[in-house]
This record gives sequence, C-alpha cells and structure tokens, in this order.
Amino acid sequence: MSEAAQILLYIIILVLTILLIVLGIQVFFILRDIRKTVTKTNKVLDNTEEITDSIKRPLSSLSALIMGLKAGSSLMKIINKGEEKDKEDK
Repeated sequence: MSEAAQILLYIIILVLTILLIVLGIQVFFILRDIRKTVTKTNKVLDNTEEITDSIKRPLSSLSALIMGLKAGSSLMKIINKGEEKDKEDK
C-alpha cells in the first residue's frame, strides 16, 4: 500500500513539474511578445512625434506671417486715420 502511495506521489510530482515547466515557457513567450509590442509602440510614437513636428513648423511660420499681416493692416489703418485727420484739418 505504501509503495502505491509513493508511486502515485512521484507521478503527481512529475506531472506538476512538467506543467510548471510548460507554464514557465508560455510565460516567457508572452513576455517576449509584450516586449516586441512595446518596442513597436515606441517606434510608432517616435514617428508620430516626427510627423507632428514637421506639421508644426510650417503652421507656426504661417501663423507668424498672418500675425505680421495683421500688424501691418493695423498700422495701415492708423496711418489712414492720420491722413484723414490731416485732410479734415486743412
């Protein structure tokens, strides 16, 4: 009876050991896939940053141009008002 119990315990220990080894291998593969995914995500984020920077530069130049035109327009209005006052005074 005790030999049967020992054999049964050895079989259970062997099966559990095999299951734990298989589980460890699966965890290794999952972690490797997660690492690859994180690396790819990092590359996508880097590319997104480059794209937004390349879009931001021309837009900031355009904004500066528009602000310059607006300032010039304001200056022209001031000059025109001054000329109108000079004509009224004469």
